[in-house]
Amino acid sequence: MDEEQSEREAEEAEGAGRTDGAGEPQDGQGAPKQPGPAAPDTPAAAPVHHNRVNQYFYGALDAPGAHFGIGVGDFANARRRAVGRLDAGEADALLAPYVEPGCFEEAAAALEQDGVVVLFGPPRTGKRSGAVALVAKAAEDTEYVVLSPGRSLEDLADGRVAFRKGVGYVLIDRMHEAASGTADFDWRRVRDTVRDHGAHLVITTVHPVEGDAPGSVRHVPWELPDLAAVLRVRLLRARCAADTAERAVAGLPEGCGVAEVAEAAERIARGADPDEVWQEYGSGAAEPVRDWFAAGREPQEWVEVTTLAFVTGAGYRDFETCQERLEEWVAPTFPVLANDEETAAAHRRDADRRLSLGRNTLVAVEESKDGALTRGALVFAHPQYRQWVLQELWAKRSTAYWNGVRDWLTELVGTRPGLGVQLSVASGLALLTRPAFDEVAENYLHPWASGAAGPAGQSTATLVLQCMCLDEGLAATALAVGRAWARSPEPALRSAAAAAFSGALGVRFPTDAVNVLLRLTGRSEEATLALAGLVALLLECGEDTGAVLRPLAYRLRALRATLTGHHKETVLETVRALLGARDTRTGRLVGASLLEGAPGQSDRVAELWAGVLENRPRRGWALRVLHTTLRDLTAVTAEPDPVAERFGRSLGAALAPGERRHLATALRRIAVRPAPETAALTDIFLTAVLSTED
Repeated sequence: MDEEQSEREAEEAEGAGRTDGAGEPQDGQGAPKQPGPAAPDTPAAAPVHHNRVNQYFYGALDAPGAHFGIGVGDFANARRRAVGRLDAGEADALLAPYVEPGCFEEAAAALEQDGVVVLFGPPRTGKRSGAVALVAKAAEDTEYVVLSPGRSLEDLADGRVAFRKGVGYVLIDRMHEAASGTADFDWRRVRDTVRDHGAHLVITTVHPVEGDAPGSVRHVPWELPDLAAVLRVRLLRARCAADTAERAVAGLPEGCGVAEVAEAAERIARGADPDEVWQEYGSGAAEPVRDWFAAGREPQEWVEVTTLAFVTGAGYRDFETCQERLEEWVAPTFPVLANDEETAAAHRRDADRRLSLGRNTLVAVEESKDGALTRGALVFAHPQYRQWVLQELWAKRSTAYWNGVRDWLTELVGTRPGLGVQLSVASGLALLTRPAFDEVAENYLHPWASGAAGPAGQSTATLVLQCMCLDEGLAATALAVGRAWARSPEPALRSAAAAAFSGALGVRFPTDAVNVLLRLTGRSEEATLALAGLVALLLECGEDTGAVLRPLAYRLRALRATLTGHHKETVLETVRALLGARDTRTGRLVGASLLEGAPGQSDRVAELWAGVLENRPRRGWALRVLHTTLRDLTAVTAEPDPVAERFGRSLGAALAPGERRHLATALRRIAVRPAPETAALTDIFLTAVLSTED
């Protein structure tokens, strides 16, 4: 198979994406359970800290009473990809209730004329749904593909995206690129490439045009649609009573975005009272917080809400301990305390923090029952208060105050063990990125990911990116940060990138994750393990594990004859790590979970197995792990026989001639007194392997 044919087959496997000559895919395509002990005939996998972090994060999303306060309440964002094909259900959900804004026809005309149009405007104005509606109107096909926001103009113009005739493409929240003297020329190349392929492309961004707008591609300022119409359409489509719909429309507050109206409509359609729902949305939702700050507050009260913004869900004792330390760090910023250390010390000593918390209208105590026991957790009275408190704090407190907050948080994550504290701090910092991204990036993300706050700080930095993935408006920014870490010459930052892309960031942007992790595998063992972790997480989230398996199988298949030395060893060790990794849900080998949970990937999994089985130095290891994989099939599925048979046929087709009978002999020799069910399953598997011989 020549390289051109290999690339063409890889492109077809990726759908709307492609695989380049290096085999890297492109676009278009409670406490958690800990892994169980390694099987006696399988080398134990090294513990990977970021896998534990990822599992804690996802476990927290499922826990009752989670206190993130991020996004519009859609925790499902962290479990679904943000790129790739839009399936029919996703497209219909966006298009069926769509209401066109006044600028829609201008954008549609530009798209029809040029094949490309850019929508720019602030967040929460419906640019994503508008982009899909535009390509749906212009494209000949009903296939729509979402590209990664990391795509540059060069990527779009140089064939790194395989545009196809009749297909509509959208690129949401395109990352900012520094202005250059060739901007109009670059946009012209993008336009010509898309036109030549008979496709349509809509790009959205929050960044306005710098200088003169490119003449080659129209940049249309995007406007909010009529939100009352959006609300009415959604409620009537949900068969909500007409009087309820009109009451909801009448109560619609100012300051809402499209996503907020859509979420509110869903709640009202499920039976929630419109008046109560609207208290949590729009500009009015922030009024209790703004009124509280406007009343004039004592130093202790400032510190109370600052502590709660980063340490939420803690009990009284832990919370007050954290609050007292913050008081010490920020005391110099309050004149009444800064001028007299003795007065400041007496203030901290005599303050009755619990009484003050009880008077604070922004604070509530959430009680949970565990049998006869009751646990109280300090939280904001309403989850959305958290983001408004952080915005008010950022607007009203000086740099000196925030320096104290930075030093306190750095101390906190380094001295108070436990992922609960790290996740609480991380979710607070994720919310702070909205009004103060540079503050978070320069004082927390970069230094902590670099190791300045130790391993706990590095974990917290990666958790910030995970939390940002919960918000549609922050996910692209998290991707930009992760990609920057991966390009860094600092090993610690590259390690943090591997951890981030093995979690929610990798689920949201799997193609970017695989590109990053495959590039890092030659320089970092952690990246190799991160790929295995990403596969298990994609499987758990019900997303496409082929995003990892396809390019890895392609590397083995297309480059097996030419890949030598260090690069060959890197690919084989990556495959070995994946096949020997433990599924974090079950403690079983991830290969067994893949065979049961992703039957469509059986051929790809088989190609990986063929690569290590045909490699003499790894054959013994591969045989032992293959036997354990078959044994684990009996634990991960109630019907292992058809799974083993399908896998056997796939592996038989992937193995070189002569290897099949050798495998049958060697695998039976490996199994010493196997359990009866494992022996029977092995026979089914090997019969299927041998059945592929002519």
